[in-house]
Amino acid sequence: MKTNNIITARVSCVQKNLYTLLPCAEDGEVALPEITGKLKGKFYNLGLEPPVVGDYVKVFTNEYGDALIDQVLPRKTVFKRPNRSGHSEAYVKNLLEETIVSNFDYVFIVTSLNQDYSENRIARYVSITFNTGAKPVVILSKADLCDDVELKVEITKAVCDKADVIAISSLTGYGLEGLQQYLQKDKTIAIVGSSGVGKSTLLNTLNGADLMKVNAIRNEDGKGRHTTTYRQLFRLQNGVWIMDTPGLREIGVLDMEEGIDETFSDVVALFDQCKFNDCSHTSEPGCAVKKALEEGTLSEERWNTYLQLHTENEWGKAKMMQIAKFTREYQKNRYSGWDI
Repeated sequence: MKTNNIITARVSCVQKNLYTLLPCAEDGEVALPEITGKLKGKFYNLGLEPPVVGDYVKVFTNEYGDALIDQVLPRKTVFKRPNRSGHSEAYVKNLLEETIVSNFDYVFIVTSLNQDYSENRIARYVSITFNTGAKPVVILSKADLCDDVELKVEITKAVCDKADVIAISSLTGYGLEGLQQYLQKDKTIAIVGSSGVGKSTLLNTLNGADLMKVNAIRNEDGKGRHTTTYRQLFRLQNGVWIMDTPGLREIGVLDMEEGIDETFSDVVALFDQCKFNDCSHTSEPGCAVKKALEEGTLSEERWNTYLQLHTENEWGKAKMMQIAKFTREYQKNRYSGWDI
């Protein structure tokens, strides 16, 4: 097979073992046309983690067929999830977690102001985003369906005091001007949220033309079917990169104490005010958390959400340790010639 030269490209879509790549010019600009590529054999032979949507990669071009991806360049930000089900065929299943998208500047956490609204879920996703190093922006969509928009905004800001919160309606245009500060050329925005919250409608509105198919939601529970079936990266007419993903349910809390503590910085600040360094915040005298709860400066809901997220995090780490132990034993027995 004849190859031409080595170029840098960005991964815009992954479907099974085939990658859609956008070549980068010398100044970093992404140039068309797109090309397709496959992994070099060393990814399989050495068990290397494969590229994901958003990655920059080194590629051997091929004038007679698919390009060959040789190297994944260092990532700036990543979303990861626990590796529960393995990977594509021939890929070594030895990772405790896997990257699903990379290299984004902002994360638009979209939740609609109907039955989908959940303070707990918003706090969870903001914590996950803080752990990536990107800026979380909570977008409360479908404001035209809500009678107390400003109240919901204030509640959300109280839950996530360090995240930006903007209420919008793609139907009426309400609040859309508040998104302009993030729509900067060559910035990458990851869009996350449950199905039916209006992500596709929002993207079509921002682009000024249809990019995504829009599905109707079910009236009885406010939920919808997934419009996006796989992760993809595309560019709006204004030069902003958009990374659309299926529902955020697949991204789990895993080893992310820093993200949780960043989201609940006011709660963490109380710990230093407790009388005892090892205070459990349950029955000890001089507990600043108990005092804040009694005085109403810390709500029961916010405290319980903080505890729940830390519980999820500890559970996730414990499960990953179990998986790691099983993997080590499986590989040891496999290579010892045992029949499992």
